[in-house]
Amino acid sequence: MELYYYIQDLASKGQYQFITQEAIEALDSSPDAVRAAIRRLRDKGHLATPSRGFHLVVPPEYRVLGCLPAEQFVPQLMTYYGSHYYAGLLTAAQYYGATHQAPQIFQVVVNKSRAAIQCGRVRIGFIVRHNAADVCIILKNTLRGVLQVSSPEATAFDLLGYTGYCGGLSNVATVLAELAEQIDPDKLVGGSAHSPLPWAQRLGYLLDLTGRADIAEPLAQHVGRSVKEYVPLSPGRPVLSTERDPRWKLLLNEHVEPEL
Repeated sequence: MELYYYIQDLASKGQYQFITQEAIEALDSSPDAVRAAIRRLRDKGHLATPSRGFHLVVPPEYRVLGCLPAEQFVPQLMTYYGSHYYAGLLTAAQYYGATHQAPQIFQVVVNKSRAAIQCGRVRIGFIVRHNAADVCIILKNTLRGVLQVSSPEATAFDLLGYTGYCGGLSNVATVLAELAEQIDPDKLVGGSAHSPLPWAQRLGYLLDLTGRADIAEPLAQHVGRSVKEYVPLSPGRPVLSTERDPRWKLLLNEHVEPEL
């Protein structure tokens, strides 16, 4: 069987990915011949290879993209890697209606460091969180399977934990203002167990700032019981001001301006 007919057969069964070894065994051909056939079909736009040895069948409607959309193959790719993962940060926020600024990169949180992926026009960035397996997720159906996405509450914490990947505190505040509609205040407190306390302090402050003190109140009680020392609002900036927020025990070393 030629490789072209092999991938057409896969697609007819709803499978749009395969690994090199599977094709070698199915075609009963030499590794060199199969890899050469993969290169030819990739050059014609029928295949894409987002990661070494992992290939995607690209249907005609996605040829201009040069790849499947990330959500349609990330679950299978993570299985191939054997990695815990979830779609997180700005990508996760989009699934909950926080679409103020569409991310240019599909953001995936993983438990081990991985290089970013560029596949055609599709870009995937990996953010390392060593306890990714403990974070609360929600399953979202896609055209090709089921994607793991951080819950609204877990997404909120991650936005504050990885502001450098999210356009800074002002952009995070803007996203939180939209994400807040999906946040359960009690689940927010429960989710704090998997994140450093400073993340909770900064998250609560931004919720207050965006007019959602109602959501932040249970978290404020938790912070009041647990936090003893003040920390900077922006950990990457020097503390040059004496301005403080006693509710969240924060040193206000950055002026945050959300677009509301």
